[in-house]
Amino acid sequence: MSSSRSKVVQIYKHGFVDSVDDSVAVEEPLQITLDGCPIAVVMRTPCDDADLVKGFLLTEGILTDIDAVSRIDLEQKLNHALVFLKDDVEIDYQRLQRNLYSASSCGICGKATIESIRQEHPEITSTHQVSSSVLLAIPDTLRAAQKTFGETGGLHAAGLFSLDGDLLVLCEDVGRHNAIDKIIGWAATNAVDFSKVLMQVSGRVSFEVMQKAHAVGIPIISAISAPTSLAVDFAEESGQTLIGFLRPPRFNCYAGSQRLS
Repeated sequence: MSSSRSKVVQIYKHGFVDSVDDSVAVEEPLQITLDGCPIAVVMRTPCDDADLVKGFLLTEGILTDIDAVSRIDLEQKLNHALVFLKDDVEIDYQRLQRNLYSASSCGICGKATIESIRQEHPEITSTHQVSSSVLLAIPDTLRAAQKTFGETGGLHAAGLFSLDGDLLVLCEDVGRHNAIDKIIGWAATNAVDFSKVLMQVSGRVSFEVMQKAHAVGIPIISAISAPTSLAVDFAEESGQTLIGFLRPPRFNCYAGSQRLS
């Protein structure tokens, strides 16, 4: 399934009308079923679905180790991800109570209780640093890799970078939190050391962005736009470094400045 599709649109400009082919980002539901138990429906751009599911299971605190997954079947039924766990893995399904709808704009909107929004993970103590020159080069690298955004203008992006500025993985999606789950799922599959990477997002930084990064131990999060107040508070509590308004030649550091060299 493609991440974009063609649509004939009417362009109105300077009093004239013209019909042209345009590309729009694809949005489709994906139901995630865990050992026969439906746990969530996410509205996503259909690409990198296996990585999306893996990242979702990790960042939502459902699994702590992706090796617990035996296989993910994406072929049996359209827009369904059937996840099968290894025989010795136990899941507390009562704790997973959550509405079966997660909007593309906000993954925590489907949480069943306020208590389930915050997850318990240890404070991040990584002492690895990133230089300001590396940070300032990241937005251009991210933008250059956003192929579908270039076609449609309608997708968020998230990327993982080494602390030397090398792009390890980039994913796009209609939901910012989905793009994050995709890169985290890819990184977990490829045994990336999360304590030695930086996560860059294309828009603002919300509480959930920080929480998803914290769930797997990512110490540095940066974005081209603003953080929310709760994202800043969370960064301070979790020991993360939070960079906002990363727009060369400047950026703001809201928490964790000790990791900037």
